Amino acid sequence: MMKINFKYIIPLILLIFLGFSLSFKKFSDPNKEKLLIEVVKYVLEKGHYNSFEIDDNISENIFHNYINQIDGQKRFFLQSDIRQFEKYKFQLDDQFKNHDLTFFNLVFETADSRIKEVENYYKEIMDDGFNFSSNEDINLDFDNKSFARTKKEIKDRWRKQLKYSTLDIISLKLGDSINTIDKKTRDDSMVLIRKNTNDFFEYVKEMDRDDWFTNYINAFLNQLDPHTVYFNPDEKDRFDTNISGKFTGIGARLQKTEGNVKIVDVIVGGPIWKDKLLDIGDIILKVAQDDKSEPVSIIGMKLDDAIKLIKGPADSYVTLTIKKLSGEVKEVLIKRGLVELEELYAKSTLINKDNQNYGYISLPKFYVDFSDKKSRNSANDVKNEIIKLKNNGIKGLILDLRNNGGGALQTVVDMTGLFIEKGPIVQVKSIGNRKQVLFDRDPKITWDGPLVILMNKMSASASEILAGALQDYNRAVIIGSEKSFGKGTVQNVVDLNRFISNSSYDLGALKITTDKFYRVNGESVQLEVVKSDIVIPDSYKYIFNGEKDEKNPLEWDKIDATYFEKWNKNNSFNQISIKTQTRIDNDDYYSLIIDRAKWIKDQQLNKSISLNFNTYNKYLNQQRNKNKKFENLSKYVNSLNFKLLKAEKQYIMSNKELLNSRNRWHGNLTKDLYVEEGVRVLEMLNSIKNKSDLILVNIDSNKN
Repeated sequence: MMKINFKYIIPLILLIFLGFSLSFKKFSDPNKEKLLIEVVKYVLEKGHYNSFEIDDNISENIFHNYINQIDGQKRFFLQSDIRQFEKYKFQLDDQFKNHDLTFFNLVFETADSRIKEVENYYKEIMDDGFNFSSNEDINLDFDNKSFARTKKEIKDRWRKQLKYSTLDIISLKLGDSINTIDKKTRDDSMVLIRKNTNDFFEYVKEMDRDDWFTNYINAFLNQLDPHTVYFNPDEKDRFDTNISGKFTGIGARLQKTEGNVKIVDVIVGGPIWKDKLLDIGDIILKVAQDDKSEPVSIIGMKLDDAIKLIKGPADSYVTLTIKKLSGEVKEVLIKRGLVELEELYAKSTLINKDNQNYGYISLPKFYVDFSDKKSRNSANDVKNEIIKLKNNGIKGLILDLRNNGGGALQTVVDMTGLFIEKGPIVQVKSIGNRKQVLFDRDPKITWDGPLVILMNKMSASASEILAGALQDYNRAVIIGSEKSFGKGTVQNVVDLNRFISNSSYDLGALKITTDKFYRVNGESVQLEVVKSDIVIPDSYKYIFNGEKDEKNPLEWDKIDATYFEKWNKNNSFNQISIKTQTRIDNDDYYSLIIDRAKWIKDQQLNKSISLNFNTYNKYLNQQRNKNKKFENLSKYVNSLNFKLLKAEKQYIMSNKELLNSRNRWHGNLTKDLYVEEGVRVLEMLNSIKNKSDLILVNIDSNKN
């Protein structure tokens, strides 16, 4: 969850730290890296929620974290390399304090050397081919595997990994009916694995020193909490795009493959979509900043650098030299514009069941543009979607927060206020135990009818604030996984350039944990999560635990509750939850989901895989046979009809791409059992709502 402004006032520093030169622009200058350490350390000391001491314990954790980031599968470094690194295991705290880059330089140079060696190994291995009739296994238990003693052992690990990857592709191509490998299947699989491995090494080679140093800084930050992260300038741009849902550019998603920058998606609503200028599969060869500048070749260029050339201010022009799928090479002049990532924005649809309309709103994240408060944000968008749904006569509303990882704090406060008259939404505790209660002070209610919130284990932070508040107010029924993610911390993004002057470069930004948030009842969701009123089993319940799986999460605690008045004082929600949960717990379909969850857990525990084709194929066939037990899960179709809203029907129907996108969305919703359970609860809420107040009072009296 993000707050809009960095609340701690840190004085501007005119940095002439340690005589650092400020004239360089490339991040690879060691002096700049030392400066970055100093600024990051300063901001942490002044702004992080927890006080901390950089000591030998943290030093050892940084050491293991960084080595694991680089070579977690132990396929590059030798034991002799690790022994050299371990000389500094308990010195990294002092090196951070003294801006000493000795350890970083040693690891960086060693990794660069080992990666180049392995790149040659894999080509030799693929040229030699594989014997799939030999009896050998691959060990995938990387945590308990030691580093290789010799280069020969490294090469053998890569041979086994590439053999395993090829064997897996071969088995997928052949299916369960063929027990021999034909030459074409083998050759096609080898070509695919060679290409994928080549792309991997191209990606690694594109990482420059500043990328490595970013990982090194984050190995340190990870010791404080999982959500304090350093963003280099490119990552900061991507973060801004993700939190606002928009950027200025040509409106295409690009991918680097075989040295070429290829268009892999055209964004609906963007400049090239509007003018039908480019197609998926087109390769960009050169970039010129208008129709007069000299084109710059981007063949072999780092993808981030190519994107910088292609992106630019709205209403500016860029000329791209394009190679079409047909082989034709042509120049295309494009006027850049604002591109909005609609998949990140709230959208709604009508659900029709038994001639009754219900509303459904999908909210992928809580978005806002910090630089433009007048632009669209999630709270206003959800409000507008509710109004459109009300105009279609809905009898209940489902707000879907599944996989919503959070976002801006103020938007969730405003959004919660759409469903209650007024009152406290969330409590925030900062450094020094300073507490603040954030209120909805607007008595207007946008939706006062039956309300269901959908969530799962990936619903985090701001999603947990909204779900928790509406649960505490007895305003909504929460349906979903047993629990949410369990992230109860607040981060702010700090521009590190504000602490230096007269510089000609960009230091990037620090996302820093500054606060913890608490429900109005005083409970923290940190680690302890928001629990669903109605639990729907999911297939990953045994292998994923949200914040508890993160390294160094902040501890759980609680504070005093703040005064609030519940929306609904009767126990109808509790009755509905008990009745629905009893049905789910005794349903054969849901029991099958639990069985699949156990099966997936068992598969995760299998760390030794045979590389003999017959043995591996036998193992896969056993898994396929077990999986047949769960085939009916994929055949599920609910009894709901999904319809376009009146306000948007004409626009969507007149646009082929939008209509296809909406039809695909509706098709996915027809396979969604969460949504069907949500509608069932809305039906029950409506049934209770239509009863007399006297009956509700009697129900409440019986409870007491």
